[in-house]
Amino acid sequence: MKNNGHMRVVRLITAESLALLVHASVAVEPSRWFDGDRPSTHAREAIALLADAPTHGLDPADYDAEQLARALDSLATRGRVDPAVAAAFDHHLTAAMLRYLGDLHSGRVAPDQLPRGYVPNTRSAFDPEATLRRALASGQLADAVHEAAPHLAQYERLRAALAQYRQLVGHPAWRSPLPPLPPGPRGSPPKLEAEQPYAGAPLLRERLVALGDLPASSAPSAIYDDSLAGGVRAFQQRHGLAVDGVIGKATLAQLEVRPAARVRQIELMLERLRWTPLMLGPRMVAINIPEFVLRAYEVDGERIVVRETMKVIVGKAMNTRTPLFVEQMRLIEFQPFWNVPPSIARGEVVPRLRRDPAYWDREGFEFVVGGRVVTTLSPTLLDEVVAGRARIRQRPGPKNALGDIKFVFPNNDNIYLHHTPAVRLFERDRRDFSHGCIRVEQPVALARFVMQGMPGWSEDRIRQAMSDEDPMTVRLAEPLPVLIAYGTAMVKAGRVHFLDDIYGHDRRLDAALRQPRPAL
Repeated sequence: MKNNGHMRVVRLITAESLALLVHASVAVEPSRWFDGDRPSTHAREAIALLADAPTHGLDPADYDAEQLARALDSLATRGRVDPAVAAAFDHHLTAAMLRYLGDLHSGRVAPDQLPRGYVPNTRSAFDPEATLRRALASGQLADAVHEAAPHLAQYERLRAALAQYRQLVGHPAWRSPLPPLPPGPRGSPPKLEAEQPYAGAPLLRERLVALGDLPASSAPSAIYDDSLAGGVRAFQQRHGLAVDGVIGKATLAQLEVRPAARVRQIELMLERLRWTPLMLGPRMVAINIPEFVLRAYEVDGERIVVRETMKVIVGKAMNTRTPLFVEQMRLIEFQPFWNVPPSIARGEVVPRLRRDPAYWDREGFEFVVGGRVVTTLSPTLLDEVVAGRARIRQRPGPKNALGDIKFVFPNNDNIYLHHTPAVRLFERDRRDFSHGCIRVEQPVALARFVMQGMPGWSEDRIRQAMSDEDPMTVRLAEPLPVLIAYGTAMVKAGRVHFLDDIYGHDRRLDAALRQPRPAL
């Protein structure tokens, strides 16, 4: 009799396109989604929440939202629902909600599955089952979604930006590409400067107005006038470009990016925010690689209060990318030695010293062999460095690659923050020049933030330690989380900003998100 009943349930589900995949062993338990033999209002609310997944950058198909909505409509027309059919629906809707809540909290993709992706070493506890149970008991099902999603102002701002850019998909301002730029003087690359004639001026104006970079009241023009140049400057500022009002190759490429691509970029950033721990402690330091910016901030409840913002230089995109991780800063070294990493010593320093022995004294290098320091250049010891039996380090001083301060957070990649004598590189718009470590523009301000509350460490004392001849290591009173993160879309001062995917992490995340998931 039991088998006959199961066969009848499967037949009914198939015939009515309910597509509820259940096993014969599913027990008929007290329902979460029925009042008696009728679907409850909670069931319809739950399905509406699943259908709302796109506002979080998620795909409702991952939660069978449309399928469950059809099933609910079918069940709602019945006088009485077979208990086994009700149990199947109940099981399916519960599984969908638990998956959705889990994705909202921890992400659709596990970051440790991404090549060189961000792997958090700490995750906040979250129980989707308990969260759903509490929301049903209180009668406020939307509370479960609110509890699961990141409690970050930036997350909500990006959701609003997502809605804005979705409205631009299919906008006539992108009905055709902008015309080619006029040739530059004397064979230089094409570019467009203010007051030049440009056949694409009307379309450019339409596009800038749609994006909010130019007021709708601006007058149409047949030339690239000052008004259009002002709109382009606003656009450049939001896209990590040189803000000069001149349209060259890079600015034109960004202007041609369609809204659908920006929608996806925002969706990817929402996914990253679901597993990026921005609130690990009351005070943190975070570096956003594509933005080339460090922020030192305090956490006040659910608010992030930025205390310091500064430019940084990160690892080269081609071959020495800065890894993504979170670790605890524990030490500051003043007037540090630079222990040349073995890969740099073998690949760069040793070959150069063999070509140019004067480079040894000019840069202040020395050998370390066991516990012995040798200050004289030796071809034999260069061979020992290549063999891994000796190392090269650079003494403190004005030529030292680490500058006069180093911020240490022990990690497997031997990455740290430091100053640099090459300060002019901070003037560049794109700043991926390092071998992987991160150079900071304002080391005194960062040290002041990091050493806040440590007696005796005023700004004057920090500057003195940075200028003293003798190295000094200071242990922080409290470890400070340092987060190296990656985000190419964000909202700043009410405007959405987009950055280049310099390491290709967005491309890999997009591919991972497009992989099919197991059925519920």
